[in-house]
Amino acid sequence: MEKITLNHITKIEGHAKLALGIENGEVKQCELSSVEGSRYFEGIVRGRRFNEASEITSRICGICSCAHVITSIQAIENALHYIPTEQTETLRVLLTLSERIRSHATHLYFLALPDYTGYESALAMAPKFKKELKQALRLMKIGNGMIKILGGRDLHPVSATVGGWLSLPTQEEFDTMARDLESIKADASATCDLFSNLTYPDFETKGEWYSLVDKHHYAVLHGTFKSFSSSFEKKHYRKFVKEYHEEHSTANFVVKGDHRYMVGALPRLNNNHRQLSSDAKKMLKQANIPIPTLNPFYNNIAQAVELVHCIDHAIDICRSMKVRKERVDKVGMRAGTGVGAIEVPRGTLWHEYTLDKNGMITNANIITPTAQNLLNMQEDIRAFVPRLMDKKKEDIVIEIEKLIRSYDPCFSCSAHFLEVKWL
Repeated sequence: MEKITLNHITKIEGHAKLALGIENGEVKQCELSSVEGSRYFEGIVRGRRFNEASEITSRICGICSCAHVITSIQAIENALHYIPTEQTETLRVLLTLSERIRSHATHLYFLALPDYTGYESALAMAPKFKKELKQALRLMKIGNGMIKILGGRDLHPVSATVGGWLSLPTQEEFDTMARDLESIKADASATCDLFSNLTYPDFETKGEWYSLVDKHHYAVLHGTFKSFSSSFEKKHYRKFVKEYHEEHSTANFVVKGDHRYMVGALPRLNNNHRQLSSDAKKMLKQANIPIPTLNPFYNNIAQAVELVHCIDHAIDICRSMKVRKERVDKVGMRAGTGVGAIEVPRGTLWHEYTLDKNGMITNANIITPTAQNLLNMQEDIRAFVPRLMDKKKEDIVIEIEKLIRSYDPCFSCSAHFLEVKWL
């Protein structure tokens, strides 16, 4: 049996490896695994105050720290039966959109694009693709700048908290953010053109797609978790979503009713394309891909379309925002369990916390997008490899890595969160 081992999959967030065993053109072994050290965040937050969860869990990942902050706060507020103000919710949406702009630009240009231009890295691409990389840097800069204004710093934001915001942007800062966003609209449209005109393999996943769905908006913070075949409210997620562990990986695998599924920009587009901004709809039409689609390689196109939509949505917020001074609410304590679920760059992120009557965390559960995608990635590789048998080994590796990177995985986020068992 021929074996292919990728001990270090490049151009992804975190560290992962793949073990493949191929015999007579058939895949006998396919094990995709995280090789990050186990990270015990679910145990670390136990015994901490309710308002500490967001700051602690933001350290799960640098690239999507805002996502963990907002999801954590949402879960805690859900446990405390607290409903935030409309302004607080709107600013949380804006912070989430800002992070998605930064993250999508980073993934598309610096991690995915080299696969399609024949270069080993964005740095090697620079002499020929200087214009494109400048587009990426402008998009990333504006996303970072907005996170700093809203969150107090561009990584691990500190302004968002349970009950409101510790610091609010000024009206002048909203005007500045709106102008900055308008300045990168052309870059986002060019990104859609670029990624829509790349050549992608003709391949379909057998997994379902899931995302939050809100009939009024392109879902960000709220909605029903939905696919083409089923849906459920987030408070019932434990009845539908199951985590399990494989010995070869430090990441949990996640299934829905024993079946694999996919989350991310492509599932969001499949479910919510009617809620896209008008310019994003134009970009999707120009991309000329079927909607819904099951081709995971089109996740790159979906992210590019989302760039346009996120910028449009963020501009609308900044232009319509009339800042009111609001103090952080003093939230009443009660025992309870709360669930938070929001759409983040790589898909739906779940946080769950149980609090005692004094507001101390007694239990926690965190399910990241990459953990939900892990089984689907692995089984897509199993199905994709047989069609590559006529290629050289190094070309097979490149094509497999393209497929993995199309999911924009973050293995740092997916590393095992199993709680510490104190003796």
